[in-house]
Amino acid sequence: MRKEKAELPNIRSRELGDGLRAAMRDAGLGVRELARRLGWTHPYISHLLSGSRSYTELDLLSVLLVCNVGIDERRRLLQLSRELGSLGWLQQYESGVPEQPRTLIGHERKATDIVEVQLVTVPKLLQAEGYARALIGRDEARVRDRLARQDVFNRSPPPRTVFFLHEVTLRTTVGDMPEQIHHLLRYSVRPSVELRIVPTTAGIRTGAFTLMESAEFEPIVYLEGEVSAVFLERPHQIAAYRRILSALKCSALDREKSREMLTTMAVGR
Repeated sequence: MRKEKAELPNIRSRELGDGLRAAMRDAGLGVRELARRLGWTHPYISHLLSGSRSYTELDLLSVLLVCNVGIDERRRLLQLSRELGSLGWLQQYESGVPEQPRTLIGHERKATDIVEVQLVTVPKLLQAEGYARALIGRDEARVRDRLARQDVFNRSPPPRTVFFLHEVTLRTTVGDMPEQIHHLLRYSVRPSVELRIVPTTAGIRTGAFTLMESAEFEPIVYLEGEVSAVFLERPHQIAAYRRILSALKCSALDREKSREMLTTMAVGR
């Protein structure tokens, strides 16, 4: 076994570590039992699970074979290991970004802080069923998958979340808007959820993005298009999006005034 200098974990190394832990769990193997079968020390297995690069591809393949990992997942994890030195990640899809992209969901589940900016539609994490169905159409599986992402709010403790929405978005009818406005009001009273409405008078525009932070990983920014998703993690990229958030915080209504506007909209409808 060849050991190299370990690198700080990045998006790919975290996903590789998650994949290996899932493989061990599916195989019913703990760290010590896997080490025994391979003839390795259990600290080395733990180091491998951290997603560091201090192992050979043959070591990784050995783990995957002992865990009886299927060929498609085996190829995916081996490819991840070859790209561990790359920062940032462009993921492309043939028929559109799935409702529960593996990398995004993995980071949402670990994030302690999530800030999402969505000035065109209601953020997916806050969409009511009628609103989501109006956007998605008759694909019930996609509707269920989108709504299932809201389970992140039921974690203990839940992540601290801030959502920036545009006033025009809330005044544009998509599906059952009274249901959607009341749905937002219910979330707005949760201590861990902060809704900030950008009024039409603010005149500020920016693309949609999500900033996620955790004690387990460096901050990342997630951008989503129609058939691709991008994860950014370089410090200067994160700093650029923090500057956008600073401007939004100055332009958006505060938490209480945003809730007042939602209440007025709910009564008016």
